[in-house]
Parts: sequence; structure tokens; C-alpha cells
Amino acid sequence: MTDKKRVMCFGDSLTWGWVPTMAGAPTTRYPFAERWTGVMAAALGEGYEVLEEGLSARTTNLDDTTDARLNGSNHLPAALATHFPLDLVIVMLGTNDTKAVFRRTPYEIANGLSKLLIQILTSAGGVGTVYGAPKVLVICPPPLADMPHEWFQGMFEGGREKTLAMPKQYKALCSFFGIEMLDAGQIMSTNGCDGIHFTAEDNKILGSAVAGKVSSLLA
Repeated sequence: MTDKKRVMCFGDSLTWGWVPTMAGAPTTRYPFAERWTGVMAAALGEGYEVLEEGLSARTTNLDDTTDARLNGSNHLPAALATHFPLDLVIVMLGTNDTKAVFRRTPYEIANGLSKLLIQILTSAGGVGTVYGAPKVLVICPPPLADMPHEWFQGMFEGGREKTLAMPKQYKALCSFFGIEMLDAGQIMSTNGCDGIHFTAEDNKILGSAVAGKVSSLLA
């Protein structure tokens, strides 16, 4: 391992840093210091290196017919091997799995996440290395809010109800795997004007909370 503790953050647009707009898209990205990953990095200090692997619209393990890049389980193994050595992987996914087109229940979303947890926990060795598998922290995203844009309304029809039910399933999953979890909905809300994404203040709240959790896990 390096002298710094290395933390990889694997997620979707909430990790990438999507700036919410009333029009929905296209958009821009929050600066690193304003993304929750950057807030966390600043709080953790010089002894940590934070690596970002956020992709907007990423799912847990679903193929999106509109974009072949979005299946998280297809990309995660390569991302792990790319960034080894790793002390911790933080996974925050599931929001995009609530899209109406996927017809997933909250349990099925958590089950999709389980594939990624298995990939992380069995990742020891990477590609030709001696490094062990990292620890894992799961973040359950906060519930979706009201969406003013009709396209997003159709895209996420029924999604808010699913996001409200997801923490229970995520807690059960993490208990089963013996993995730590942070329920973001207990400390923040989704306040972006599109009803999906974070404000700068949302990012600040989440990043500060995650930093505390990481410090505890890697103490």
C-alpha cells in the first residue's frame, strides 16, 4: 500500500457532480471542491487520496438500451484493477435503477447492488498484483423529490416511492454481507431544482458525513 489511504467513489451523476437545471440537460459539473467527494477529501486531509468513478445515468447491473456505457457491474472490475491499491470503495448507486423502463422493485435494486459488492469483495489481486480486496461502504441515495420537467416525470414515474423504500432493502443487504452503510436520506434531502440532483449545500452535507464514516472505517 501507499502511505496514503486510497478511497474510490463509484457512483452515478450524484458522484460525478451534476449541476441541476430546470431544463434537465445539458448541464455542467460542480468543481471538485464542491462535489461531495471533494468535500470529503478536504475533511479527511493529507493522509487520504480520493479517486472518483462517477458516471451520469449509471445503473447497478442493468443494461440501458439508450447507452451501452451505463451498466455499473460491467465497468467496476476494470475500475478496481485500475486504481489498486485501494483501502476502501464507496458505492452510491440505485437511483437510476428506479426508472420506469426497468420495472424494478426496491428489493431487485438492492439485489442488483449485491453483484457490485461481490465484485469488490472478490477483487483481491487485481491484474497481476498482490493487493487485497478493499473494504466497502454503501451509501443509499436520498429519496427523489418532485420533478418539474415532464420528461423526468415520465422517466422516473414511481421512482420516488421506490427510493423511499430502498433504505430498508439496502440495510438488509449490508447486514447480510457484513458491510457498513450510510443512509443519506437520514441526513439530507434532494434539493436540486430538477428533483434528482444535489445542490452545493447537499454535497457539503453528504461529504462531511461520509468523511466521518470513512475516518471510522479506516482508523
